[in-house]
Formats: sequence, C-alpha cells, structure tokens
Amino acid sequence: MGAFLDKPKMEKHNAHGEGNGLRYGLSSMQGWRVEMEDAHTAVIGLPHGLGQWSFFAVYDGHAGSQVARYCCEHLLEHITSNPDFRGGGGTGGGGKEGADCLEPTVESVKSGIRTGFLQIDDHMRTFLERRHGGDRSGSTAVGVMVSPRHLYFINCGDSRALLSRGGRVHFFTQDHKPSNPLERERIQNAGGSVMIQRVNGSLAVSRALGDFDYKCVHGKGPTEQLVSPEPEVCEIERSEAEDEFMVLACDGIWDVMANDELCNFVRSRLEVTDNLESVCNEIVDTCLYKGSRDNMSVVLVCFPGAPKISPEAVKREQELDKYLQTRVEEIFMMQCEDEGVPDLVQVMRTLATESIPNLPPGGELASKRSLVESVYRRLNPDQSDDTDSASTDDMW
Repeated sequence: MGAFLDKPKMEKHNAHGEGNGLRYGLSSMQGWRVEMEDAHTAVIGLPHGLGQWSFFAVYDGHAGSQVARYCCEHLLEHITSNPDFRGGGGTGGGGKEGADCLEPTVESVKSGIRTGFLQIDDHMRTFLERRHGGDRSGSTAVGVMVSPRHLYFINCGDSRALLSRGGRVHFFTQDHKPSNPLERERIQNAGGSVMIQRVNGSLAVSRALGDFDYKCVHGKGPTEQLVSPEPEVCEIERSEAEDEFMVLACDGIWDVMANDELCNFVRSRLEVTDNLESVCNEIVDTCLYKGSRDNMSVVLVCFPGAPKISPEAVKREQELDKYLQTRVEEIFMMQCEDEGVPDLVQVMRTLATESIPNLPPGGELASKRSLVESVYRRLNPDQSDDTDSASTDDMW
C-alpha cells in the first residue's frame, strides 16, 4: 500500500530516556516509502498520580499519517482518564503499586485500555470528518503499559511487541490478520470477505484505529465491523530477576526478522554497547538491508536485568570488523585485477558465499553492510550512489 522512492531515505529520528528503573531508546526511518506514516510514544511517569508507571507505543499508519499522529498525541490520555481505568480503585491486583494513592486493579487497567481505544476511535471519526472532510487513513497500535508489578501488552493490528526474559522470547503479541479464523469470522459476519489475505481484497490488517470506510456496517457495534478498533490486552507479572528487555516495532521490522532473530540480535548488540539509540539504529538499518520496503520504527525498553557490555563480546566484534575490512580490501583488489573495478553488490555477493565467523546472530551479514560500504567507498570514492538503493536481497 503506497508508492516507493527511487532511493530509501535513511535519515533517522532518535530519542532516549530513563526512569522508573527503565531505559529506552528508539529509532524511526522512512525507508523506501514516499511518506513517513509511523509515530511513537514513550512516556516515563504517567498522569493522574501514576508517576511510577510508564507507557511505550508504536503506531503504523497506512493511507496517510493523520490517525497515527493523533493516536501518538492522545491515546494515552484517553486510556488513563476514562472511568473504567480507575474502576474499583483497587490496589493493582494484590498490593499497593504506587507511592501516593490507591491504583487501578489489573482488570480495571485492561478494561480502561479497551475503553480508551474505542473512545479515541469514535472521537477521531467525528474529529477527522470535521477537520479533513473524511480522512481515509488508519493505524495499527502496539504498546506496553508498565506498572511496578505488571506489564500490559496492548495490540491492535500487525505491529508487534515482545518480552525477552531469561535469555529467550518469553511473550509476543499476536498479529491481527484477516486470514486468522476469528478475524475472518467477524469480517464475514459483517458482510465482508477475505481475498488475497486482505479485508475485501484491500486492507492487510483486520484491527486498526481509523479506517472508517471499513466501519460503516449498520446494525453492528464498533467491535463487530469489518475492521475492529478493539485491542488485545495481555497482562504479565514482572520478574525482577529475569526480565531483560522489550521490543516494540511496526511490521516493517517483523516482515524481515522473526521474533527469535530480533531478540538474539538485540542481545548481541547490548553486549557491545549500552547506547540504546545505536542499537535501534542498527535494527532499522539491518532490516532495510534485509529487504524491508516499509517505514520502520522500533522502541527498545531495557530492564535492570538486560545484558551488559561484555569485554569478550567487544573483542569479538572488533576482530570481526577488522576481518571484514581486510576481506573487502582483498576482494576489491582481486576483482580489479581480474574483471575491473567491482561494484558494491559484487563485493557483498562474494562475502555472502563465505563462512564468516562471529556475525551478529539474527542480523548476519546484513548487519555489517554499512561497514562493508564504508570500506568500499574508501577504496572507490568515485563510485556513483546507485548502490545505496540496493538491499541485501539484491545481493544474493
């Protein structure tokens, strides 16, 4: 959905922060798309007396950026200010979670999140029609609300969040695709169909905020429409001893990296740097070189138990970088003698045939493409920029 550029835009938006025992970094990049339609939220300390709570989210817009941007600015307030979120005034499911006041129960939080999504969707329909004459854009939303004792994973659409605990993927949200049996059943009950794995052959997600053209079936409630704004909310009790990190990302990331691959890649990067923005930048660059054609946004949230810098891992990384630099120089000179000056794609294809030790797991050679390119540019400074647009998919 949407047109592509001749060359990807690789400029990145970065941010980072810390508080409540958490550190986070984020990166977003337009990539091949003609417009940047992603948005994100990262808030340490929530309003309404929830200072020890935090909220992170990624919004993946489609057919425009209006809905994603509006959700980025207003969804959290719709969640935390609605009566369902505070209902019962309990103590967070068995004890006081905050310092100053009684806080919502687990069930109240889950109910309030659902209500907040339905409220903002209803509000946007009126707001966008009045301001934009009927906006056709929509957005998925994936988020995590962090309380001192619980993690609330929130998903509406096909963006995804995962939790790494004890050295492995402990939990990940389920994508809402039209081909899923329960999603297909709702779509068909609303008079629609699933063709080429899309709602009515057009929309690739079955739950989203906005997309009001798919929410006009008379006699059906908001959660019974062709596209539903209802989030799936899963609560997980925190484990101080084992929780490592969470990753939230749009499908531009997940299209080219599986859960285990991304988890392993992040873990390997955290062993060589504590700069979370840098780790996120490596993720989006690697996914671009793996062939992602979409906007890309990723938020990395680290707990105190996240992997720490390892001198052994740093040494291996330095040795790998030195080895790749030497091999690029050797390949370049060899091909210059045999066939003339090679282009970057030829160099990458040659490297791809070799068994290179200690490449980052999950990222593999794609994660080192920037290094290879920098060495190549030094050897061949007159090379045109055409190779900038080549993904790793083009290289083997």
